Amino acid sequence: MATETVESLPPPLNATAEQPPLFDGTTRLYTSYGCPFAQRVWITRNYKGLQDKIKLVPLDLPNRPAWYKEKVYPENKVPSLEHNGKIIGESLDLIKYVDSNFEGPSLSPNDADKKKFLEELLSYVDKFVGTVFTSFKGDPTKEAGAAFDYLEDALKKYDGPFLLGQDFSLADIAYIPFVERFQIFLSEVFKYDITAGRPKLGAWIEELNKIDAYKQTKKFDPKQVVEYYKQRFLAQN
Repeated sequence: MATETVESLPPPLNATAEQPPLFDGTTRLYTSYGCPFAQRVWITRNYKGLQDKIKLVPLDLPNRPAWYKEKVYPENKVPSLEHNGKIIGESLDLIKYVDSNFEGPSLSPNDADKKKFLEELLSYVDKFVGTVFTSFKGDPTKEAGAAFDYLEDALKKYDGPFLLGQDFSLADIAYIPFVERFQIFLSEVFKYDITAGRPKLGAWIEELNKIDAYKQTKKFDPKQVVEYYKQRFLAQN
């Protein structure tokens, strides 16, 4: 077996850091190691083997540099991609962009039915995330169940461990950064196991954790995820 090369990750840039040169021909992914949205693009980059083509520029989000908003990306959030003299944002747009504009294994299906299903899955993901986040303030065992049932049912559509069957795709990448964080938080705080009664979901998470491109991006600390969600959703105002 080929040994996995571990990428040495640059340290996050904070408010005192100098800005890297802009539009000098380098393709840069402005990211944050703990952000699930940015993680989607990072997984896509890694899976396509673009570690040398797309340079990571991690930001310290609580103390992010002023130049990022002023000169790079006025939205002031991650991820954003500097490519061909422009800056592009929004994680779902970016995973499609990286998949179609760079070399490496394709993460989109050729099959017309699967293409249509991929679009359905991508168009539901924001609702999925929103539903689960909202449930944190109530009773997740009742309120988040429908969202996880949706994924369980989606995984039954094709034969194989992934959302589109045998092949890992943009659909898996869109969901997994959130699902794994939700799994940690719901288990820890509400004693709710999202995989109970959902064998396909459990197998899917297990299968994804065998993929190096994804494992390399799991840089979040479970304890920090729990504390962050607790502060954001459960703290009494």
